Amino acid sequence: MSNKVLLLFAHPSQRRSEVNLPMFRAAQQVEGVSCVDLYGEYPTFRIDVKKEQQRLLDHDVLIFQFPLYWYSTPSILKEWQDLVLEHGFAYGGKGTALRGKTFLCAVSAGAAQTAYQQDGYNHFTLRELLRPLEQTARLTGMHYLAPFALFGSRTAVEDQCLPVHIQHWTGFLRALVNNQIDIARAAQQEHIGDDWPALLLSAPAHQVG
Repeated sequence: MSNKVLLLFAHPSQRRSEVNLPMFRAAQQVEGVSCVDLYGEYPTFRIDVKKEQQRLLDHDVLIFQFPLYWYSTPSILKEWQDLVLEHGFAYGGKGTALRGKTFLCAVSAGAAQTAYQQDGYNHFTLRELLRPLEQTARLTGMHYLAPFALFGSRTAVEDQCLPVHIQHWTGFLRALVNNQIDIARAAQQEHIGDDWPALLLSAPAHQVG
């Protein structure tokens, strides 16, 4: 049984985007993935709550795609959460609309992976910095997966690693659509990257990095 994947893309300065915009355009070519440009659809932040809630009801997997901004999401994703994830819909006694769905973030981080460690420049791992989103998943009954991450995004183009990252990204999306990802193992990782094939249901556990 295949999954319907909803990708919410948030980048406030797309004309300068070297990583996220190409990722978003690549995702648009993956069958089974519904791609929404939040800044393009809601330039004045007037989010259509009922429309967004229906999108959630219509899909099995939710992905937030964004560049890491001050250790968090761009502002429109926070606005989307504040308005769309209402009591009685997403949480609370009768708020069970998202229960059993899968949620993850696809994130680009400007610094190298070594900066996102206890003894690194940013002192916390990427997963630790995204803990509020993980708790959102817990509260709403969704399965939270480790973030799909690209570190060193500021130099990704000149380092010529973007084409490979996009190839891994689209492969991972297809695996999500085809229900081939081991959700339990993907939930245990610090982050997901070019090692994502080790999370395929047919892959032996010792391959997971």
